[in-house]
Amino acid sequence: MKILIADDDYTSRAVLGQLLRKLGHEVVETLDGEEAWEALQRPDAPRLAILDWIMPGLEGPEIVRRVRALPGQRVPYLIILTSRSGKEAIVEGLEAGADDYVSKPFDPGELRARVEVGRRMLQLQDSLLESRDHLAYQATHDALTGLPNRRAILDQLSRELARNNRQDGVLAVGMVDLDHFKQINDQYGHQTGDDCLCGLAHLMAESVRAYDSVGRIGGEEFLVILPLHGDGDGMAAFETLLEKIGSCILKTRSGPLTLTASIGVVCATRDSTVDEILEASDLALYEAKRAGRNRVVFYGKQPSIS
Repeated sequence: MKILIADDDYTSRAVLGQLLRKLGHEVVETLDGEEAWEALQRPDAPRLAILDWIMPGLEGPEIVRRVRALPGQRVPYLIILTSRSGKEAIVEGLEAGADDYVSKPFDPGELRARVEVGRRMLQLQDSLLESRDHLAYQATHDALTGLPNRRAILDQLSRELARNNRQDGVLAVGMVDLDHFKQINDQYGHQTGDDCLCGLAHLMAESVRAYDSVGRIGGEEFLVILPLHGDGDGMAAFETLLEKIGSCILKTRSGPLTLTASIGVVCATRDSTVDEILEASDLALYEAKRAGRNRVVFYGKQPSIS
């Protein structure tokens, strides 16, 4: 673990550094408060810092207060090093935001134990953040395909509609439904059907631009959101996507398979709502199915883009 030592006393700093290096830590030494403060603001800042209370420039408690005011979730573990042994001084340091304190002259065994406590606390902090991020990902992504799930893609649609209203642009939304997908499940089994869904989800995600969005609505239905700019053509973009789906050879546990899709497309107007977009794209999708599948049907009149 990388540990910062901030102490203007050469002897104290040298003894601390030697002890921590023997314990296998990487040590960064600073000579005053300003230097320590700069080191703790860097992207690769040490995760644990031992700060002398009295230093030129900035004192230990002031550095602690500044660090605690920084944005970010992986906050460093801060230990105050002080020769002030009174309870008032200890309370002041802890109230400033320090996690622990060590009295000068320090006992090597005590310091080693307190640093180990800090290491365990940082490890626990990292584990909690990773668990939170994992749960957040699970809450917003489809477990099978890895695409944004229904809630997430509809939230994205809501944001894109708001942005579209502010910028007075054009937003094309397509409901994509795989043709005769039930036959795949009936003939080859649901696991092969899952292989098809995963393959096509990957294809669609790779086929759109970085600022487009693709999500799984449910079953074999996907929602594709395309903000259009300049001379963008919503119908042409979805026709291209349809061709890619139809020409893709999917690798499944039952062997290579091909599928087609039907797509219902709608362009949002200035005051369109999520429910209106879903209803219109569903109607266009139904028309595409009724007309023979493997096609794109646009709901209403496609607006021109100047």
